[in-house]
Amino acid sequence: MKTRNGLNGDTADCGWRLESSYAGLPDAFSASWNPVPVRLPKLVLLNRSLSNNLGLAFEVECEAKATAIFSGNQLPEGAVPIAQAYAGHQYGGFTMLGDGRAILLGEQRTPSGQLFDIQLKGSGQTPFSRRGDGRAAIGPMLREYIISEAMFALGIPTTRSLAVVTTGEPVYRETVLPGAVLTRIAASHIRVGTFEYFSAREDENGLRTLADYTIARHYPEIDNVPDRYLRFLNAVIDVQASLIARWQLIGFVHGVMNTDNVAISGETIDYGPCAFMDSYDPNTVFSSIDSHGRYAYGNQPKIGQWNLARFAESLLPLLDSDQTKAISKATEAIHSFPEIYQQYWLAGMRRKLGLRTEQQTDTELIESLLSWMHRNQADFTNTFRDLSTESVSADKQYQDGLFRKWYSQWQDRLNRESIPSPEVFAQMQSTNPAVIPRNHLVEEALAEATEHADYSLTEKLLRVISSPFEVSNEDSRYRAAPSPTEHVYRTFCGT
Repeated sequence: MKTRNGLNGDTADCGWRLESSYAGLPDAFSASWNPVPVRLPKLVLLNRSLSNNLGLAFEVECEAKATAIFSGNQLPEGAVPIAQAYAGHQYGGFTMLGDGRAILLGEQRTPSGQLFDIQLKGSGQTPFSRRGDGRAAIGPMLREYIISEAMFALGIPTTRSLAVVTTGEPVYRETVLPGAVLTRIAASHIRVGTFEYFSAREDENGLRTLADYTIARHYPEIDNVPDRYLRFLNAVIDVQASLIARWQLIGFVHGVMNTDNVAISGETIDYGPCAFMDSYDPNTVFSSIDSHGRYAYGNQPKIGQWNLARFAESLLPLLDSDQTKAISKATEAIHSFPEIYQQYWLAGMRRKLGLRTEQQTDTELIESLLSWMHRNQADFTNTFRDLSTESVSADKQYQDGLFRKWYSQWQDRLNRESIPSPEVFAQMQSTNPAVIPRNHLVEEALAEATEHADYSLTEKLLRVISSPFEVSNEDSRYRAAPSPTEHVYRTFCGT
């Protein structure tokens, strides 16, 4: 078992209740490793509501310790720092990977009994860094903080951000940038790529140990039941289908759906060149390196199934001792994905349009609206929010003949449900956000932080997106679609 080493000091209690179940797995799962101390750490963001939920209290003397802990300069009591091993298919090509710039401090046991990973990202080189410097720039760390908190407020399963600390040290990318460390919270950091790692090593014992650990941690209801590994595969297929459907329903583009970025828990993880779509277009891509659109918005369900097929392949030795039977079981499971995804997506779209019953014509009604939105470059978020009121907007685009025809069909469909209009629109307003972290506003906030160490725009944006379904005249700028000069066409991973 790996043991705690170095960097410990007087951290007071502060509510830390760290466990080290993952560090207690066999040596092949991770490497014992300390975060690399930084020169001049400064705490610039602390998620107090999240820290309270975790049972952490950063007041008085504990707040003074927060900077040291979240920079990696000091370990909290109970930490057993490790870099996790994993692999991944990156843009279709397989690579052995691992935490090249992240350290798992341990798992925090919350007052409610839940277990959450506490991970430092940008905390220096590890044995898995290859040629990387192990560091991170302030911009990408703030992007992950902003977008992950927006996803949480929108009700999308996600890792979350607890803190951002600047390091007082430069990082060298296309230009010299201020360094930073992000503290990330996750149900776990077990990925499809973690299973691929043991599969590639042909380590069936390690694979079984990983599967048993993951089932016990995330899917205890199927522990110690017949065919539990097949049920495990089906459970992961289900949570991923649900997650990707939720992405599609809010216009979210992950940007890098590599298998090492697919969390077995069903959370959104690894926010790199991610963004929310403005004008509806299934071909929307934000990643600067995704030149062929592999991870475009419209491709996300298909890529999700592809990633899950890689997961199923890694589980084959556990599904059946007869390889032919194992392949048959895995194939049947993977082929179920499109229907499961479609059910989640269609149910979500019905909610967005205020529909509570199911009718065969609903898919046609939804696709007709999306087709009109695509042709007219309609804003995805604002279109659904505009529909969430009793009278159609006076905007010019809604005077279009095709839209008026669709609107009439939708009204007829609503009328067949005999639900009072106020109730319908209240449901829609609680489903369709008024505010998302618009790309141009995110980029504006990141630029101020990077160039001037000014975090006021970041803090304002975080306040607004924390209540995405509420409308305030004060926040009208955050609801407006970008002008042509404000469109952001590419974002960068920042690794």
